Amino acid sequence: MAILALCLLAFGPMAGAGWYVETFDREHEMAPWYQPVLKRLQSDFPEFFVADPVAVVRIDEQRLYLIRQGEIQREYPISTSRFGIGNEDGSLRTPLGVHRIHSKFGDGAPRGTVFRARENTGQITPIVTAPERTPQDFVTTRILWLEGLEDGVNRGEGIDSFSRYIYIHGTDEEGLIGQPASEGCVRMTNADVIELFDTMPEGTLVVIQSSP
Repeated sequence: MAILALCLLAFGPMAGAGWYVETFDREHEMAPWYQPVLKRLQSDFPEFFVADPVAVVRIDEQRLYLIRQGEIQREYPISTSRFGIGNEDGSLRTPLGVHRIHSKFGDGAPRGTVFRARENTGQITPIVTAPERTPQDFVTTRILWLEGLEDGVNRGEGIDSFSRYIYIHGTDEEGLIGQPASEGCVRMTNADVIELFDTMPEGTLVVIQSSP
């Protein structure tokens, strides 16, 4: 810790480092990890922060946490990009930072419904529960389309999460949930994404973060 403090004094914070990349300081040690997240949202995004609910995606854990009234209400296994973390167009990576749910698709659709370009195709696909990839790699059941809120991080030319079609969505590859396997989106099991869809209205804040 002393060495880290000396390094920070000597060189300052890393250029471009965002608060969504966790730092293990005294605040984090003394409070639940999500309390600093909520405080930052309230401070830096007051026009979007309405307290409940908030979703936090933790890439290192492959988990999505639903937070209500300052407490974790639900925890879901997820799958982020198998190509890692990144915000560039065409990278197929999962972006970090603060987002909100711009729009939702699939209300009432049966589990396993296939969507293309957010349109319900009417096709119902089998859900593979073995840990293997499918040829189709379908987007299924529900879609929550994310919009980045941080200029230069996940909003703007060449790095825009909304233009990159970053979703939270169901998948036909449920056997790969819990490990990085997507092409940039946040995948969930079909049952879980239905529950999340019904819980989180449009405008809900979604923070995607990773430990250093």
